[in-house]
Amino acid sequence: MPPNRDPARPADNLPGEMNMTREQQLAEAFVEAADTLVDDFDVIEFLHTLAQRCVTLLEIDAAGLMLSDQRGILHATAASAENARLLELFELQTDAGPCLDAFRTGEPVVNADLHTNEHRWPRFAEAAEATGYVSVHALPLRLRSTVIGALNLFCAQPGPLSDEDIRTGQALADIATIGILAQRNIHQAELLTTQLQNALNSRIVIEQAKGVLAGHHRITVDEAFTLLRVYARSHNRRLSDLARDVAVQDPAVSELLSSRSAPATLTDAD
Repeated sequence: MPPNRDPARPADNLPGEMNMTREQQLAEAFVEAADTLVDDFDVIEFLHTLAQRCVTLLEIDAAGLMLSDQRGILHATAASAENARLLELFELQTDAGPCLDAFRTGEPVVNADLHTNEHRWPRFAEAAEATGYVSVHALPLRLRSTVIGALNLFCAQPGPLSDEDIRTGQALADIATIGILAQRNIHQAELLTTQLQNALNSRIVIEQAKGVLAGHHRITVDEAFTLLRVYARSHNRRLSDLARDVAVQDPAVSELLSSRSAPATLTDAD
């Protein structure tokens, strides 16, 4: 079933995805998981694309992913929208919320109406409702007994998530888990513990780059991130490498920082 979202809302799709069917996008998600087997795999780009596919494929309005580091501590790693990322950060700060429950128990939390769950996660529910969301779902990133994180799904409209969407969402969470664990297994030993830390470090640089672009172009951070991703893809660059150049305003990315680049690039991403 296609998402029942406001048609006036800006599209989240990257170039070439607008005309893909649900089945084609699911197939593409599995192909992207297979791509984690290559040496230059960019885990941050993969997770952001996965969050975006959740919004496209499921009856939800935003998605975010949390991953645990080598000490078992969760970190907000990727999100389809800035408000979803901020909610996940708030969830971590308060140490309470559906994503943490799914991570700790290894079981999904579905159809959690925030109004009726105010007693369960009082501060998270208040923050989510203030942001415009009325229900939330959380699916564990797990492979058998190994849980490496969780997928948050946010809804701005009341109503349960269909069984089909729950199965699809868990399948997307599962392929993310398989992809990340496969990438870890390729490198073995010390890289098992450094891969995620590198991704988390990249996340910080990407946030800095988003701020720089938002300031230069006077756009929102969500629009800045779209601009960053489209530029990285069109110039065949790793997202994290490009973000580092933008963060320090390297002359090599002067075209991206130029005021002429924002409108055309964002239009292409719609």
